[in-house]
Amino acid sequence: MVGVTSSNLVGRTILLPPAEVSLAMKQKALIIFSGLPGSGKSTLASRLASYLEATYLRIDTIEQGLKDLCGLSQIDGMGYRLSYRIAQENLLIGNTVIADSVNPWNLTRTEWNNVALEIGAQYLNIEITCSDKTEHQGRLEKRTETIPGLKNPTWKEVIERDYHPWTMERIQLDTARKTIEEAFQELIKLIPSSYFGQRK
Repeated sequence: MVGVTSSNLVGRTILLPPAEVSLAMKQKALIIFSGLPGSGKSTLASRLASYLEATYLRIDTIEQGLKDLCGLSQIDGMGYRLSYRIAQENLLIGNTVIADSVNPWNLTRTEWNNVALEIGAQYLNIEITCSDKTEHQGRLEKRTETIPGLKNPTWKEVIERDYHPWTMERIQLDTARKTIEEAFQELIKLIPSSYFGQRK
């Protein structure tokens, strides 16, 4: 048996029988999207997941599910920690994973990176921003939430969010004054071809 242990998995070990070891070596990539609500992050992340036929993990969906199904009122970091487990398991069976979260702190950014590093998979950080504050606010206030039960944050909550400056390498994409298609095409050009296989 081959074991993979992650500190993020609270000592949990994933055991693979010998027949599955070669499959685990075919790890794909973890592409980590970060950014404030209304920046266009989830739109671009989900579109890239569809384009790459990748596993899509949205923290908002997982956190709302924990509230609805488990009756939890305080989630804290549980949504992130559950997402780490799901992401790593998918990477081990060869799936590319698109992670979609605000990812506001160096702590969460490091933890996401470690999901890939601990099993030898490649990873890529992508920060989505909208430099035009008026446009950003307008998007936020007009958008319709697709997750049942999830309440959209207010503009005040977004601008007061504890979102720390980045100190590690990442791709940056400013979506201001761009259509969804324009932003997506720019994103495709920014991502190294190694993350696309035969698609790029």
